[in-house]
Amino acid sequence: MTATSLIDPSTGAPFTAVDFADVEDTDAAVARAVTAQRGWARLSPADRAAGLRSFALAVDGAVEELAQLEARNSGHPISQARWEAGHVRDVLHYYAAAPERLAGSQIPVAGGLDITFHEPIGVVGVITPWNFPMTIASWAFAPALAAGNAVVLKPAEWTPLTSLRLAEIGVAAGLPEHLLQVVPGLGSVVGDRLVTHPDVRKIVFTGSTATGKLIAARAADQLKRVTLELGGKSANIIFADSDLERAAATAPSGVFENAGQDCCARSRILVERRVFDRFLELLEPAVTAVIVGDPFDPATEMGPLVSREHLAKVSGYVPDDSAVAFRGSAPSGDGFWFAPTVLTPARTDRAFREEIFGPVVSVVPFDDEADAIALANATDYGLSGSIWTRDLSRAVRVSRAVESGNLSVNSHSSVRFSTPFGGFKQSGLGRELGPDAPLSFTETKNVFFAIDDAPITDAPEETP
Repeated sequence: MTATSLIDPSTGAPFTAVDFADVEDTDAAVARAVTAQRGWARLSPADRAAGLRSFALAVDGAVEELAQLEARNSGHPISQARWEAGHVRDVLHYYAAAPERLAGSQIPVAGGLDITFHEPIGVVGVITPWNFPMTIASWAFAPALAAGNAVVLKPAEWTPLTSLRLAEIGVAAGLPEHLLQVVPGLGSVVGDRLVTHPDVRKIVFTGSTATGKLIAARAADQLKRVTLELGGKSANIIFADSDLERAAATAPSGVFENAGQDCCARSRILVERRVFDRFLELLEPAVTAVIVGDPFDPATEMGPLVSREHLAKVSGYVPDDSAVAFRGSAPSGDGFWFAPTVLTPARTDRAFREEIFGPVVSVVPFDDEADAIALANATDYGLSGSIWTRDLSRAVRVSRAVESGNLSVNSHSSVRFSTPFGGFKQSGLGRELGPDAPLSFTETKNVFFAIDDAPITDAPEETP
């Protein structure tokens, strides 16, 4: 274990330290998880469901504590952090219903009876990002536990605190010890060991596409199952017939939430050419109205970027000669602040093509429906996006044509725990959330029972 300082993004100063694990610590956690999982899987579905419900109720009692931790560690506005903690509670409640509904099937066959069972995989390794630490962690551990597995979770190096606290809350609520373990550390140490450990049967990773490719390649050595939720460069497509005022008023929330540190951020706004200038006129006051500041101020809508390193990366996409249309405001001085920024670049510009993962949005015109679809699909990613139009037929045509896993019409909603979430192309593999998520943490076992087809004869009557 090595003590590592954590930095408050709003001040740039260290505020606490966390012990980072090494390979031996990770191996020990996996060994404990193997034992814990065997006992958990032997429990009745009703008992596993009760354990998850107790965990959800305990999280409900800790919403404010978790929100305060997230605001300090990640720089999330406190109102957003409270929603995130409540979301974790709701995800646990939703998947608490799964153990008693995770049923196999009976398949008609000749010569006997055929039955399928959904058996837990065993130990699941979860590697989470720094942008939404506790919510994304819950998307993996809640359905994995519901399906009868144990979880070893490696949080991002910069933002481990809420995950660590959730594991403690779970044990206090009655979850078996070591069933959900959080092992903070470097991705190159703890993360790599989870990917290569033979007793870890599946990896769930959320992060960059480049890292996801490395994990998939490493996992392939053992044919280890993976679910990967990776990058995005989502489009917000605005047609001339849309409610232009509403589309402009809501566009900032579609890209600047969490300071743009969101794989689903609609960081490319595509506007039909004949309303392009009008849209920009409407967008400017919506952007300049975004309140950027102290994460603990309830009025704050956008906080700082997560780290000094990430601030430098985002700043590199907006050099002095950038095509800046307008900016919002942000605090100066200490902290990793970056003002909401709107660019009007050429389609070939780097800022328009690459995932920035910050509060920077590009607005470009398109000529017609075909041009809008081609432009939306001209990326290696396909995670999310929005379509704004009053024409229902167009909404259906465009939503079917855009290569993306999650789309919203006249909305920027990407994620509901009751619906599947995941990407096309290089935005990932597999799906999280929704009613079928626990199945992705199981193996289907087929059992055939041969049945003697001899006829049944009536027993002879007894004589008096």
